[in-house]
Amino acid sequence: MLVVNVMGRIYMDALDDPFAAAERELSACPLGQMADAVVVDMHAEATSEKQAMGHYLDGRASLVVGTHTHVPTADHQILDGGTAYLSDAGMTGDYDSVLGMEKDEPLNRFLRKIPTARFQPALGEPTLCGVAVDVSDVTGLAEAIGPVRIGGRLAEALPTFW
Repeated sequence: MLVVNVMGRIYMDALDDPFAAAERELSACPLGQMADAVVVDMHAEATSEKQAMGHYLDGRASLVVGTHTHVPTADHQILDGGTAYLSDAGMTGDYDSVLGMEKDEPLNRFLRKIPTARFQPALGEPTLCGVAVDVSDVTGLAEAIGPVRIGGRLAEALPTFW
């Protein structure tokens, strides 16, 4: 199995080209030849950049999953070439928060534009968020994808193929 993490450049311009990085890694360890499955984590701000990576790698990766924005998206799907895709898996943490942090300081910074304290993790009941993919033993491409959300405030979601 090959696991690749690439970082998007929108709002983070100092980073190298994630498309070139993904191409380099998948060329060195192609799906079906040197890897029985390929998972690409696209750590990025913009959904558009994550979607573009999904389409760019469609048929060459088992899964392209976005991370970084902390909020699970509802766009899990299998792309035309057989790659499972999800824009953001979401965070594992307390969703009665601002991106996993106690609400007071982030709210203060939005309202006053001045930090007054350090961010503190929210300590309420966490939700575990993620994604599950069923991958073909023959092709290494996705046969099913489903969101995973367990515990906490968000509605539970378990893949139907579990």
